[in-house]
Amino acid sequence: MSNWIKDGIRVHARYLGTQPVIGVVTESRVRYGGKVCYTVALDSPVQLPWRSEPTDVVIVDQDEIDAELA
Repeated sequence: MSNWIKDGIRVHARYLGTQPVIGVVTESRVRYGGKVCYTVALDSPVQLPWRSEPTDVVIVDQDEIDAELA
C-alpha cells in the first residue's frame, strides 16, 4: 500500500487551513492535476459559516493534515 493512502486512519487536520477537525479518513484520492485529498468522517460535527446545518464530513488536502492519531 502506498504511503499517501490513509483510508481508516484517524487524523487531525485544518479544514480550509483554519478549522481544526479530527476524524477517520474514508477515502484517499488524487484530484485532477495530481493533488492528493482525503474525505474525513469527523468525530464531532462542525458548524461552517456558509452552511445552515453542521456537517460531519469534510474533504481536506494532503498538506492540511497535521498528524495521524493512534
